[in-house]
Amino acid sequence: MPQPLPPKEATLFRTVVRNYDDKQYKRGIKNADIILKKHPKHGDTTAMKALILNAQGKTDEAFALGKVALMHDMKSSICWHVYGLLWRAVKKYDDAIKAYKQALQIDPDSAQILRDLALLQMQTRDYPGYVQSRITMLQARSQLIQNWTALAVAHHLNDDRATAEKVLDTYEGTLKTTPSSKDIEHSEILLYKNRLIAGQGDYQRALDHLETIARSNLDRLTVLEKRAEYLTKLGRNEEAALAYRALLNRNPEHPEYYAQLEAVLDLGSAEERKKIYDEYAEKYPRADAPRRLPLNFLSGNDFTQAAKDYLTLMLNKGVPSTFANLKHLYSDSFKKEMLATLAKEYLSSHDGAEAVNGDGTKGEPAALYYLAQHYNYHQSRDLDKAMEYVDKAIEKVPTSVEFHMTKARIWKHKGNLDKASEWMEQARKLDTKDRYICTKAAKYLLRNNKNEEALKMMGHFTRADVVGGPLTDLVDMQAVWYLTEDGEAFARRGEEGPALRRFELVSNIFDTWVEDQFDFHAFSLRKGFIRAYIDMLRWEDRIREHPFYSRAALDAVALYVKRHDRAEAARANGDAISGEDAAERKKAAKKAIREKQRLEREAAERAAKKDPNSGKAGKDGASRQVDDIAGLKLLDAEPLSAAMKYVSHLLEFSPKNIHAQMAGFDVYLRRKKYVLALGCLNAAIALDASNAKVHERVVEFKQAIDSVSDTLPAKVQDLIKSEFKAIPADKDVGQFNQEFLEAHKDSPLHVASAIKARKVLGEDQSKVEKELVELVEHENLTFDQAREVLEVLKAWKSKEVETFTTLAKGRWPDVTVFG
Repeated sequence: MPQPLPPKEATLFRTVVRNYDDKQYKRGIKNADIILKKHPKHGDTTAMKALILNAQGKTDEAFALGKVALMHDMKSSICWHVYGLLWRAVKKYDDAIKAYKQALQIDPDSAQILRDLALLQMQTRDYPGYVQSRITMLQARSQLIQNWTALAVAHHLNDDRATAEKVLDTYEGTLKTTPSSKDIEHSEILLYKNRLIAGQGDYQRALDHLETIARSNLDRLTVLEKRAEYLTKLGRNEEAALAYRALLNRNPEHPEYYAQLEAVLDLGSAEERKKIYDEYAEKYPRADAPRRLPLNFLSGNDFTQAAKDYLTLMLNKGVPSTFANLKHLYSDSFKKEMLATLAKEYLSSHDGAEAVNGDGTKGEPAALYYLAQHYNYHQSRDLDKAMEYVDKAIEKVPTSVEFHMTKARIWKHKGNLDKASEWMEQARKLDTKDRYICTKAAKYLLRNNKNEEALKMMGHFTRADVVGGPLTDLVDMQAVWYLTEDGEAFARRGEEGPALRRFELVSNIFDTWVEDQFDFHAFSLRKGFIRAYIDMLRWEDRIREHPFYSRAALDAVALYVKRHDRAEAARANGDAISGEDAAERKKAAKKAIREKQRLEREAAERAAKKDPNSGKAGKDGASRQVDDIAGLKLLDAEPLSAAMKYVSHLLEFSPKNIHAQMAGFDVYLRRKKYVLALGCLNAAIALDASNAKVHERVVEFKQAIDSVSDTLPAKVQDLIKSEFKAIPADKDVGQFNQEFLEAHKDSPLHVASAIKARKVLGEDQSKVEKELVELVEHENLTFDQAREVLEVLKAWKSKEVETFTTLAKGRWPDVTVFG
């Protein structure tokens, strides 16, 4: 039981609680100190003071005081509750849950503690525990609708849809009057119940229930879509066809409705399918989908005529997205060539003619633009022709942003990043108020390793009052694409500290997205958005599958592995730290000092310009800036331990990503976790056994195991022998590598991997380097692949770097990376 206070202090204690709730922290501390002066061992007051200190950002002091509060009164639910709140604030949810449960043992009737516990159980996906908490909350306050829906959600997430449905049935039985037809919350509950019924596979019952609620439900679109879906699953195709036609009448641009309508009508021939689209094209003359979608399945003369009609219509209108709408057809070689032919025929028929409606971007310029994109596309690439067409288009319409952007892309594909960036900047200057073109210009600068210029470019659209400059605002806006590109550019420049810091910032943003769901556990149920809430939870469970996260994580792991290998090489030479790492650390420190001085200078300039009568400028968050922007702390971290943070997420959320498995292999092998490394290697082999990079790792693993086999426990040896089947036991690894080379001699990437494997097998490095240099003459080698070979030679500190660069420059004179 809490320690009793005299009436005067008890009143003051309630004031302390109100001060905390009203964020009057200074008053709260002052009032708490008054109580503690007379009652220094009062646990509840000490706990409240700890909570206020934590709200002020004094986490260490708060924890110390929270422990003191527990020592004063171990039987106080308030002390344990506050201790749990402190753990929750630092994201230690398991510890917070333990504290909450301890508080509930003391005060089982506390609604606040139970609510906080339930929120954390949902955050940690403890669904069985969440069910129990919600049952208790419903028993305590059954008059609240959100307690019923929350219990149904709990059972649903715990894979018990039948019980979830029964909970909603019971809720409906408690209603004394029928809710209004305008009651959004009740409408959501009914549709959620319908989802639960369908989730059990009982589509007839789901359809019957949907028919019952359809007339009064507010979400008309969902009702129509679900009705069509259930009719299809029940095999009632004629009724389903009518349902999908009703949906198409609402939205004739929805491709899925057409696909489902075709399926339920069981249309076989292309001619029958085409009639459906012709019907809607005639009915809705301005709709694009019924004219474009038939191109997916038509062939021969039918395709030619339909494609001609569609292309003519789009080019006459000057629709910029015409090529983007059609490029998916390029997987079919006939369609690819036919579209180009039709565009050329259109161009020849409109050569020199007046543009439709006098608009300079229609007619001939639109056809030139299409052909430039056609020849710039990777499946039909001819960059010289693409350049010819885009130059003609720019000559016709010199103010077109899209034409200039396409020319920038063509230069990018030619490998000339300088000219690509220049042309993208010209495009930006044509419309300086367009945020999209500004970001494209910044991206091209980053691809050209011009980080400072790119940041200045982004400053055109960031807040001017942010102390940390544009970068801080970009972090606040969670511009993941920029941070990733920025980090990769720093990595190419050899500035590993800033690069690692950018990748860490990307990871932190994903962590923030995971944490942000916490507030929605209560909000969504209170507002009644149940279906959206369930969808959000499912999305959050897979959030780190996102390509943006995988890309940044893989980049970070590659840098950490590179730093580990350098440190190992330095130790092998008897050095405590590699020269490169020492130089990088020194350079990063100098850069951090310069950055700090710049920010201080800008802050002083702003202070000098500030009107003393204007009050506080900017928002509260405007004074916050990103710490350790040079990544000094990350440079000091143990590389493999730091890499594991990313590897664990990659393997958990992206197991089908072959690059994630190879990253896991690289880290586990260097940590001498051979069984885990073999698991990643076998997973990569299962995904693509012929992958060049996988071959390198197979050879690397075989060599590593052979060198340490005698030192491994017998069980580990037996496991590796039984699971490692990439190289037959009776085959020499050198012979295996040579056979791989012979089988893939037409692929430069595979040849390069086989050559690099020879170095792992102990062949003379200078000989291996010369073989890599000779690869520049391979007829199938692209400049991107040549760049990879150059990076390998640089990493080996090879004397052949200059020779390879010269040869590559001769073969690809426009490529800036060899300049």
